[in-house]
Amino acid sequence: MALRKNRYFSRMLQQFKEHIARNFPFLKRAKLLVAISGGMDSVVLTQLCHLAGFDVALAHCNFHLREEESNEDEKFVREFSEQLGIKVYVAHFDTKAYADEHGLSIQIAARELRYDWFSELLETLNFDYLLTAHHADDNLETFLINLSRGTGIEGLSGIPPVNGKVIRPLLPFSREAIFSYLRENDWPWREDSSNIDTRYLRNKIRHDIVPQLKILSSDFLQQFGRTQRHLAECEAILKKHVDEVRKNVIKKKGERWIVDLNTLNSLHPQESYLYYLFKDFFFPVDEIRKLLPAMSGKRITSDKYIMMKDREYLLVEPLKEEKTTCYTIGPDVEEITTPLHLQFFEGKKAGEGSKTSALIDKDKLNYPLKLRKWQKGDYFYPLGMNNRKKLSKFFKDEKISVLDKQNTWLLCSGDAIVWVIGHRLDNRYKVTPETVHTLHIVMKQHPEAESNV
Repeated sequence: MALRKNRYFSRMLQQFKEHIARNFPFLKRAKLLVAISGGMDSVVLTQLCHLAGFDVALAHCNFHLREEESNEDEKFVREFSEQLGIKVYVAHFDTKAYADEHGLSIQIAARELRYDWFSELLETLNFDYLLTAHHADDNLETFLINLSRGTGIEGLSGIPPVNGKVIRPLLPFSREAIFSYLRENDWPWREDSSNIDTRYLRNKIRHDIVPQLKILSSDFLQQFGRTQRHLAECEAILKKHVDEVRKNVIKKKGERWIVDLNTLNSLHPQESYLYYLFKDFFFPVDEIRKLLPAMSGKRITSDKYIMMKDREYLLVEPLKEEKTTCYTIGPDVEEITTPLHLQFFEGKKAGEGSKTSALIDKDKLNYPLKLRKWQKGDYFYPLGMNNRKKLSKFFKDEKISVLDKQNTWLLCSGDAIVWVIGHRLDNRYKVTPETVHTLHIVMKQHPEAESNV
């Protein structure tokens, strides 16, 4: 994989360095993680970062969706990282099982799995930023996808160059420029065979629609980029206007926001104002509209906030987290009735667990066990998965209501979650063929039923 010094190579590298110096100078001093599939986009990004002297490591996901081809991608990435002398991290996912379990498309499932893992790497290994290889053609494709589905100005203003700790430094470069970069320097890459399957919307847009748009004008992509910058500027103006309106409509008092209904009802178009004024609270616009004429005392909730009608006002407050009470359970306990009614049976038990019962490898437990409510930052390894998942994300994926979350109890061994009671066992404590002693726990009454007593 020798580097050929030529004019195109030098020009592209120089453009990249200038782009970084102008827009992301902080990357030169940062510890970076590059998401790499083995495709030409991520290979180019890795080469550019390496040649620019950045402190980088690689992260590769094997989703096991294309049989041996997926394994060959992983092999290529490992060899590529070894030739460059760059550390590589690899994760394996049963993507199809995850998609089936959560009722997701394969694409959405893969996205959730990889970004959850990337976030974990950033946090546990102290990386400053994640770099992804999105480029100008990706921006155009995303615009057309959002346009076809119906979207506001946010969906048309482009993929953000910076989104928290995710940086996309290749957005100014086209697919053609990236391909020429590789071809001119004889650099290998892996081609994902699924990229040619036009049953997927993005691929259909990429292969059937974008080429026709580029025929319209030799500089179509550049002109489109200018249009997206104009849209982004319009979005900034809109945000400034909404911020000014918000000052007249919403007043903050302690942890409470007080909304003047008379002023709010005078704003038109109402639906757009409701969306932009309250989008950070995550209330559906339709629910807010129903609340406006409702009787005092009516309320709606989001994952983090509660909104209540109070005469001429709407009151918004953060959802209060209950103070966690911790109960302990010794090794000889056969039954408890507070805070839940649980029965404990020892010995081998036939069958499998369910939402109201759990089969546990007892030898993996450390007594006394703890019974407590969930807390922010809690995570576990859902049954059937080898990667950890934040409990807040699990609740969201399972569409568990706010009230149900408040009434969910955890069975813990030390600090580790063994069972999200009424929902899912932790994979680390499941019964296996090697299990010698089994603990069978049965919940006699579902937490939902108790909360309604």
